[in-house]
Amino acid sequence: MALIVQKYGGTSVGSTERIQKIADKIIETKRQGHDVVVVVSAMSGETNRLISLAKALTDQPDPREYDALLATGEQVATALLAIALLAKNYSARSYDSLHIPFYTDSCHKKARILNIETTLIRQDLEAGRIPIIAGFQGISEEGHLTTLGRGGSDTTAAALAAILEAKECQIYTDVDGIYTADPRVVAQAKRLNEIGFSEMTEFARAGAKVVQHRAVELASKFAMPLRVLSSFENKAVGTLIQANQSGLECAKVLGVSASQQEAKITIQGLKSDKKTLTEFFALLKTTGIEIDMLTQQLTSKTHMDITFTLAKTELQPATEIFQSLVHRGDAESVLSDTAIAKLSVIGTGLHSHAEIIHTLFQVLQAEDIPIQLLFSSALRISLVMNKEHVARAIQVLHEAFGLSDG
Repeated sequence: MALIVQKYGGTSVGSTERIQKIADKIIETKRQGHDVVVVVSAMSGETNRLISLAKALTDQPDPREYDALLATGEQVATALLAIALLAKNYSARSYDSLHIPFYTDSCHKKARILNIETTLIRQDLEAGRIPIIAGFQGISEEGHLTTLGRGGSDTTAAALAAILEAKECQIYTDVDGIYTADPRVVAQAKRLNEIGFSEMTEFARAGAKVVQHRAVELASKFAMPLRVLSSFENKAVGTLIQANQSGLECAKVLGVSASQQEAKITIQGLKSDKKTLTEFFALLKTTGIEIDMLTQQLTSKTHMDITFTLAKTELQPATEIFQSLVHRGDAESVLSDTAIAKLSVIGTGLHSHAEIIHTLFQVLQAEDIPIQLLFSSALRISLVMNKEHVARAIQVLHEAFGLSDG
């Protein structure tokens, strides 16, 4: 007998009919002799509905009340799943963060887990009961509800699996694994049977929405295997995410991913003295804004331009924050661009094998696709381009690197 943590959310719990099917999957896992802890996120579309209600009242909802509102979506889904299991004569109980505290920091909308109180969960397992945990949410040390950011239920599940020392954390979604590219964009994309933690983290950061990158990072830290499975298939193998056994010296492209939920900010004429640069990075740290692909260019002996990408959802608060540098006379202007996409080639050994970057540039040049920014590492090469080019870029690069199925 092993302990399995299973996470369901979105379209997997999109209706009462689908919740019934998920209940059957959980029961099947129990019949196989396993203990099961279930993490559930909100029903499909519910989080967006709650956000729209808040935004109908104000463009900038109070962060504490915003998190208190969004946390209700998960509470509905967990209760419904518990009702479904109980109706099938399987003992189950739903819990939110007030019952099973996921202690977090005080950063509303993207809090990080500090500790988990698991006493009730362990008692349920000993009693043969199925605990169903509301994902995505936590409670700050001050006692306020917090949320973990979009996709945060994946992180809830990974954290629980780690602290409970589960055999595996299974992420059930509407796709049957991780693909070499989005099958909606590349019909020939193929499913990966296995992928390493590091490579999967890069996939997630590059725009693949199957698993939240924080969940993968946490699973990697505790060597907790993750498996991505389809909630709509009965005998799916899925994709296993675990420690990569191959070394980085072997260059291999695993897939191509893209995100159109990116924005670009350029701070023009930023003073290049140590004090101003320290202030710039301090602003990033205190606000918790995650940036990517940062580049800087000296425009004179005393000034520079800094350009970076970030999530579109962070654009407005970030622009307002960095305008403070302009108001103090430490920068000339703050420009933004939302008509971009970030395309990434994911693999191993990419940074040290020039032929991969050469092929990438050659293929895009042949398609007359201009590149605005570039970032490269051993695991990822990311490009910023106009979003109108991104679908074609994915298709031609997928073919050029021999990733197509068959």
